Amino acid sequence: MIETAIEVTDGQVPASVIRKVLDMGREMLGHDVELLPHAADVLAALRGKYTLILITKGDLLDQQRKIAQSGLRDIFDAVEIVSRKSAVEYHDIFDRYGQGAEAGLMVVNSMASDVVPMIEAGGWGVYVPHGLTWAVEHAEPPTDHPRFAQIADLGELAAVIERIVA
Repeated sequence: MIETAIEVTDGQVPASVIRKVLDMGREMLGHDVELLPHAADVLAALRGKYTLILITKGDLLDQQRKIAQSGLRDIFDAVEIVSRKSAVEYHDIFDRYGQGAEAGLMVVNSMASDVVPMIEAGGWGVYVPHGLTWAVEHAEPPTDHPRFAQIADLGELAAVIERIVA
């Protein structure tokens, strides 16, 4: 956020604004991690049947803190914290850990950063809407694409996976 403030003000951001940004960051770091409904149960059911990779974007230390605090780290076969999400990035990750993006499935709450690039990479994108999704993450859902699905909550994921692997 500080980098953005510097960029949008051409380096003229007042110290008071930087202080507010830092205060917001400290407050954000103090928030507990809240799992989405059914997340732990679904991951536990999928563990051992599929390679589970957590792909997240953001500040390395903050993402590591959230993953540790979630209590789910040991369920995942791998964790990738990336600086950007794109079809190329997904190709690389899914090639490293599996049979390529074409055999991969992303279950996410971001249309722009996750669903669209995953489908562009040749994989499946399952969208789970969430009320706290950033505005910049909105994009038109590819509803007519055969590798797109939308579910109301993670409790519906097993049925989607069954349909895909059938």
